[in-house]
Amino acid sequence: MAEISDNTIEVEHLIKHYGSLAAVNDISFSVKRGEIVGLLGPNGAGKSTTMRILTGYLPATTGSVRICGHPVASHPELTKRHVGYMPENNPLPEDLRVSEYLWFRGRLKEMPRSKLRVRIDEVLELCDLKRNRHKIIGRLSKGNKQRVGIAEAILAEPDVIIMDEPTIGLDPHQILIVRDLIASLRGRMSVIISSHILPEIEVTCDRVLIINGGRIVAQGSPAHLRQEIFGHSTYRLELSGDAATLPVLLADVDPTIKIASVSDCAPDGFCVVMLTTNSETDLGEKLLQTLPTRGFRLRALSRSLPTLEDVFLAATRRSWDARAPDATPAAAPSRPPLPKI
Repeated sequence: MAEISDNTIEVEHLIKHYGSLAAVNDISFSVKRGEIVGLLGPNGAGKSTTMRILTGYLPATTGSVRICGHPVASHPELTKRHVGYMPENNPLPEDLRVSEYLWFRGRLKEMPRSKLRVRIDEVLELCDLKRNRHKIIGRLSKGNKQRVGIAEAILAEPDVIIMDEPTIGLDPHQILIVRDLIASLRGRMSVIISSHILPEIEVTCDRVLIINGGRIVAQGSPAHLRQEIFGHSTYRLELSGDAATLPVLLADVDPTIKIASVSDCAPDGFCVVMLTTNSETDLGEKLLQTLPTRGFRLRALSRSLPTLEDVFLAATRRSWDARAPDATPAAAPSRPPLPKI
């Protein structure tokens, strides 16, 4: 019997080789019940391979994966009962109607008929598909097909939802619907979502795993990753006053504030001052309150935080730089000569 744990997904030292290529190279992580985790990485980083191993569609070379306490390798049928999976290229039947397909998938998932009828109505409502319930899937738009795939993934209310690029092909309105849908699962289901739309990941996910070259190169909340990788926030001020007294004043506001640059003052006496600080607290209000009391006139103040895209690029670049000394590719294995005819 599986041990009761707060983690619905536990991955330890997972490795997947395709010949000499390590698509997944010794990664370990866990996902708590009800947590939404984003999986990021450049093309070929190992995201889809990791997802397929988690769902039991692909065997690992070594390492262990447990879903709700059950090992995927030895109990694939049992673990699949706990997982809803939406692959990147979802193979939907083109000749079935939406409601027929969901009924068929629900019965495969051993959902009782009485519950399934009600649940299909619920997921059609959640995924904004009620007007399409009687339409043939092959005649739907790309965006509507994506939402049919999401509806099928959440149909049986599994403990774990895994979605590979769920917003691909969706228009901005549909992306908002999917974002709200995924957010509504927080606290009820664990969700792993892979996407190249980084603002969606930043808004939706509690935690982010960045994978590059088959390894996890950074993980944590977006705020934690900003702090870990960049270590500072930037403030831009437009002010006038005695610049010589500014360093002392800023030290009183927060000792971590440093003046990064000061532009030449304009004819009206205002200049642009760039500040950096490694404080995680937003110091904007404190600056607004303090500067005017010390003789400074302040007409603009803004805080600049690195975006998740900045974090992603910095983390992947850092991992490439770390591997640079060993980046020389191994020689391709020699092949035996072809027999003469």
